[in-house]
Amino acid sequence: MKILISADMEGATGVTWPGDVQPGTEQWQRCRRMFTSDVNAAIAGFLDGGASAVVVNEAHATMRNLLLEDLDPRAEMLTGRHKDLSMVEGIQHQEVAGVAFIGYHAGAGTEGVLAHTYLANSVTGVRVNDEPASEGRLNAYVAAEYGVPVVLVTGDDRTCADAGGYAAGVPMVAVKDCVSRYAAVCRPPEVTAAAIRAAAAAGSKLAGRQPPARGGPFRVAVEVDAAQLAQAAAIVPTVARTGERAVAYESPTAYALIRTFKVVCTMISAATEADYG
Repeated sequence: MKILISADMEGATGVTWPGDVQPGTEQWQRCRRMFTSDVNAAIAGFLDGGASAVVVNEAHATMRNLLLEDLDPRAEMLTGRHKDLSMVEGIQHQEVAGVAFIGYHAGAGTEGVLAHTYLANSVTGVRVNDEPASEGRLNAYVAAEYGVPVVLVTGDDRTCADAGGYAAGVPMVAVKDCVSRYAAVCRPPEVTAAAIRAAAAAGSKLAGRQPPARGGPFRVAVEVDAAQLAQAAAIVPTVARTGERAVAYESPTAYALIRTFKVVCTMISAATEADYG
């Protein structure tokens, strides 16, 4: 039984500030160790629970943040860009029986520590079939389409509340409690590691390939903070402007949904200027 860990950083233990997750800063170097600690705790827990293998897919920014030299040697890590399924790359392989979302965060436009959806500021809201969609929800759609259950979610308390909408009944660990987008009441790594390990062991009991879910079609609506970003996104085939700062598209599958969303975000990012956005 192989478990895939999708590891993002904003929801890691101790992380509360942009500098904590921006590669190259002093705080990023410090927080990488706590991020790796969270992942190692999940690896240990899944192996405690009966997993035969664990693979970690780096899912934050450059996707080169975890400390490989400190990773539990019983696991393997997929690091770096670019990947067909981005944050859940690897889920398409038949041997994967469950996926864990470690270090996840709330979605754009909602309360939560460093809340966003793919792009830190320019995307202000994402909805799928009229439901608010965080990265966790988007990735859960993809996982379900491959028949892979979500078996663990960690992040702040708002992340766990959001996950209740797409992974009800799954073990969750709030490593911190949101005070604002840039502040949280944090628990020390020793405490969060113990909680994550126990939750992962419990979550391993939920693993098991399932019949693929057919949740489509999906109507995806994306709101941005400036008109030219919507204009740029609408260059993507199938994507149309629905307002001055909004676009939408439809996808028949979750696979198409996430790949189109990646292209939309790439176009938005390319059209964003440093000072004016």
